[in-house]
Amino acid sequence: MTTVLARVQGSIGRLTVNRPDALNALDLAMIRALLAALDAWEDDPAVTAVVLDGAGERAFCAGGDIGVVHSSAVGDPAIALTLWREEYRLDARLARYPKPVVALMDGITMGGGLGIGGHAPVRVVTERSVLAMPEVAIGLAPDVGGALLLGRAPGELGLHLALTAGRADAADALHCGLADHHVPSDRLPALVGDLAAGAPIEATVTKYAEDPGPAPLAAARCWIDRAYGDAPSVEDVLYRLEAMDEPGPRETVAAITAAAPTALKVTLRAVRAAREMTTIEQCLRQDYRLCSRFLRHPDLAEGIRAAILDKDRAPRWRPGTLAEVDDPAVEAFFAPLADELDLPVRCHVLHP
Repeated sequence: MTTVLARVQGSIGRLTVNRPDALNALDLAMIRALLAALDAWEDDPAVTAVVLDGAGERAFCAGGDIGVVHSSAVGDPAIALTLWREEYRLDARLARYPKPVVALMDGITMGGGLGIGGHAPVRVVTERSVLAMPEVAIGLAPDVGGALLLGRAPGELGLHLALTAGRADAADALHCGLADHHVPSDRLPALVGDLAAGAPIEATVTKYAEDPGPAPLAAARCWIDRAYGDAPSVEDVLYRLEAMDEPGPRETVAAITAAAPTALKVTLRAVRAAREMTTIEQCLRQDYRLCSRFLRHPDLAEGIRAAILDKDRAPRWRPGTLAEVDDPAVEAFFAPLADELDLPVRCHVLHP
């Protein structure tokens, strides 16, 4: 089966990640195929824009190929490092592509899916969309520039999503700045048809867009900001949450304490550091440092085993408590690598 469908439809290049049985999870061959199509269309005058979507009705893209990452974590680290290097190059390429990219994030959009969709200049979600960066649940920190996206969310909502592995529906995605438009899924074919016919992108997407309704996270922002704002540590976040007598904070405590202690502390620092960044390349270089270190940390293989492979939901984190993860241990994840991520320098302006 061809796992990436690349074709020209009218005036647009159509890119479809086509691995629906695996929720369109990205492997190295798919990443390279997406990059090759973007390279081919960059100077093609017949292609004025790119539309990126996923096959099937369940997922846009559920992330990177986690089985490959697990095999690499317990075997050859070079395999996952190569995957991440090329995946991050793809994320940056989509963010800086000289032609408009419209990402139709219909269905599950997690991890690497948000990497290829969330940095596009025009991002569409539907009533079926579920967006998340759930890495702390498997002993990893958000990557693919996810910390940059989450760090730009209003108040502390992005940090809340990162530390809880939380999920955002269409309304929350728009409120948090992870998407730009909500278009009902049954209107997507007509939308694509108009774009292929050369209709102006923003006006056309706006024509098909509808209000997704109120965002649950907007209603919860008051207590979320109180819990996370200026908290010096994850332990302090939990202390504040435990002092709140509301269902939301109690559920949040349970979600955070289920995640890997090391991943939580690294993620707290990563998202806050990303708030000071101005380019996706800065964040991707940080991501590569973090993932390189997590690849050699016992929690990543254990987290994937518990959540994906054995599905027993009983990971044995090492260390097992937040108190055992000291500042030097966190600092080590951010230290420069001997072999840093090298991203091509392009003159194209980064889309806001």
